[in-house]
Formats: sequence, structure tokens, C-alpha cells
Amino acid sequence: MNKDASGKLAARNEARSHRPTSSAFIKYIGSSWAADKTPLPKKHKVAAFAAKRRAAVAKAFPGHLIVIAAGESKPRSNDAEYRYRPHSAFAHLTDWGSGTVAGSVLVIDARGKSPKSTLYFRETAGKDTDEFFANSAIGEFWVGSRPGLKEVKALLDINTKSIRDFEKDLAAVDKKKILDLEKSEALVEFVSELRLIKDSYEIEEMKKAVAASIKGFENVVKSLKKATKHPRGERVVEAAFFAAARTDGNDLGYETIAASGEHACTLHWIINDGPVKPGDLILIDAGVEVDSLYTADVTRTLPVNGKFSKIQKEVYLAVLEAADAVFAMAKPGVTYAEMHRTAMKVIAEKTKKWGFYKGSVEESLQLENQWHRRWMIHGTGHHLGLDVHDCAQARREMYHDAVLKEGMIFTIEPGLYFHKNDLLVPKEFRGIGVRIEDDVLVTKNGVLNLTGKLPRKPKDIEAWMKKVRG
Repeated sequence: MNKDASGKLAARNEARSHRPTSSAFIKYIGSSWAADKTPLPKKHKVAAFAAKRRAAVAKAFPGHLIVIAAGESKPRSNDAEYRYRPHSAFAHLTDWGSGTVAGSVLVIDARGKSPKSTLYFRETAGKDTDEFFANSAIGEFWVGSRPGLKEVKALLDINTKSIRDFEKDLAAVDKKKILDLEKSEALVEFVSELRLIKDSYEIEEMKKAVAASIKGFENVVKSLKKATKHPRGERVVEAAFFAAARTDGNDLGYETIAASGEHACTLHWIINDGPVKPGDLILIDAGVEVDSLYTADVTRTLPVNGKFSKIQKEVYLAVLEAADAVFAMAKPGVTYAEMHRTAMKVIAEKTKKWGFYKGSVEESLQLENQWHRRWMIHGTGHHLGLDVHDCAQARREMYHDAVLKEGMIFTIEPGLYFHKNDLLVPKEFRGIGVRIEDDVLVTKNGVLNLTGKLPRKPKDIEAWMKKVRG
């Protein structure tokens, strides 16, 4: 396709609408609007926390101009876009959250004695321009009023400038002094590791995300009867949780897993197009992202009809024992690797007891064997925060090989998965998948289960489901 043809095709989106474009109309539509007398917003309580985080970045990279872009919006199809979410590092260092304007850029100037930060973004289009009514991406008629430079400065307590000045300001800086998040591995590692320990504001936001997620699980329980009557009942369950994500939060923290029956054995089953049958278990792995963009990550495996069968309960209790073993030993000074080994020892013992592999438990636990891992191939947990798998760019020695410290938030999530065609397990086990996932905060002496209000024991789950269903 030649360049001219491509340009003509790109212009066809605009050909769908016929908007007035004369100078007389622009003058007319821009007139007779009441002045906006909305007072400037109060400084966000997180502003001091974000400033401290930016100071840490500046201290780590003295003499540099540090550029951290929020990122542009992403097209879903043609001129329709996905709901916007800024880059997590940008969110952490500004805490603009769900209000972030797409295409914004944070600049931390660490070249002088006192670091300075500037937030560049595209402010509201003036009523004296056709963008006010004609630009479907930023026009007030299309997307509502956008925050002004003064409003954002007051809210976040950070200097603001128009994005139109960004390239000009950057061009005046020695390129050797510019450190861009998109190009610097050292910067990517640092801002990821900066989130390993949560401050008090982050902990409160995580608690909000968990509370909203618990409401989502209550919605799920209420939806199960309807789900059993629909050919794609998993979608009914998925939709029930999504309702809580949008009413009590900003969005889902990740795509919901609503895996009924044998689908629970597929670790990331997000197709969610299967039936929900009475007598089966349904594994729901879901989390609500709140407006600050912090997300929970919770998994519960529930009996569709409200009662565990004998074999379902046996598998469930094995997973619960593995999780509880980690809860009992997790505390500051313990390593991630030790937590995983603790859970794996229980999984190895249970699968050996059931006769699923030959040899001893000790042999299975040897690195060259790992027979028990056939039925739990994933890790026992991960950091949690702005990303569902938070701090993922941290160095190994700062993550998997690191010791737990007070203020860390992570998941504990062992599981057992027996595929329907696995010939190493008896038929009565096949098609059963169980995972229990809780979000925990490392305290001075151990861990606090943030998701503890969501029942974990079989008898408590059955009683809770009966109560929620009414």
C-alpha cells in the first residue's frame, strides 16, 4: 500500500462524523460558558510518601535527569481503546492513580544539590480551540474536563508543565545525563526494588483492595445458582466478580480465573467459557484494583453446591496444610526459598501418602527429582502491590533469595492439580484442582493475613456460603 492510500484510510475515522469547523462556529461554541469556580483540590495525603520515593530515586542516580513515562493509551480495535492504566513505576512515584492522563511524563532532575521533579501532561483543551469539541481523544465534549496544571500541582504537590514543553526542555539537556526508564536496566531494577517494602499508605490501600475483593467473592457465591443454569456458567461467575471490581474499585487487577471442574487444573484458565456443575469444585482467582492502582490477589476453591465431597475435602485439606505450614514459619529473616521448601515438603508428603510416586519423600525433594512438582508446578507466592506480580524486575538476590522484611506484602498460594488424563493418580482424584491464596503483610514477629476474613477451612467455607446465599 502506498503512503497516500494509507493516509486516506487513516482519515476515514474522521469521515464518519460531520463537525462544524468554521472559525465563526469555533468562536460561537467557545463563548457563553460559566466560569469554573471549583476550588483547587486539597493536597493528597500520599503526596509526602510519593515525594520520599522520588527522593530515593534521585539519591540513587545523582547527576542525572530521570525520565519516567506513564505510557500512552492502547488501542483495542480501530479507534476504541482499553481502559487506561499508567506504568506502575510512574504510579508509585506520583500516586496519580486512576486519574492519570495518558501520555504524561515524570522528570526527576537530580543534577543539582536539591533534586526537583516536574510532571508533564496534556491539560484541558481551551474553549478557544476546536479540540474543545472536535477531538474525541481529549475534547471536553467527548471525555469530560481534564485536570489543569494548577489542579494537579495542588493535588500531588509537584511542579507541573504542559506536555508541549517536554521535548523542548529535554533537548536542552546533555543526552549523557538523561536516564530513561525505557532504556536503563539499572533504573528499571531500582524502581522495582523500591516497591519491595510497602509504606503505611500502601498498606492501607492494599487493605482496601482486599476488602473490595471479599465483596467480589460474596458476589461469586450469590451467582453460583444462576451459573449452574447457563452453558457458560464460568462467565456468570466472572461477571459477578467484575461487578465488585468496578463498583468498589477501579478495575480488575488481572483477568479473573473462574475455573470449574477440570478447568481448575489449568493454572491460568481465563477463557472462562465452561459450565458450572453441582458437585464440582470451582477455583476463583481474582483481585480488585482500587483507584490508587493497588490490587489484591486472592484464590478460593469452592464447592459449587455448597458441600465438599469426601475426596474434594481430602485434597483441599492437603493444600490448606501446606499453606498453614508457611504461615507458621514466615517472619522477618526467613527467605522466600525457605517458604517454598516448607510448602513443597507438605505437598511431597501428601502425594507420597496417596501413592502417586515411587521412592521416598526425601528422594522426591531432591532437586534432580521433584516428582511431587508434577502436581504443583508453580511457586508458593509472589510480591503484591501495584502489579499483581509486583517487583518483578527486581534482582534475584533481592526477591527469591532475599530474607523477609517487615512491610513486605506477598501471597501464599500452594495448590494441587490432578488433570483428567493423568494416569499416575487414581480416577477419583482426576479432574480436581485446588488452590488457596492469601495476601499477607510481614509484621515484626510473623505475617498478618490480610485476606483472613475470607473463610479458608472447609467447614467455615460451607457455613459462609450458606449464609451468603441466604
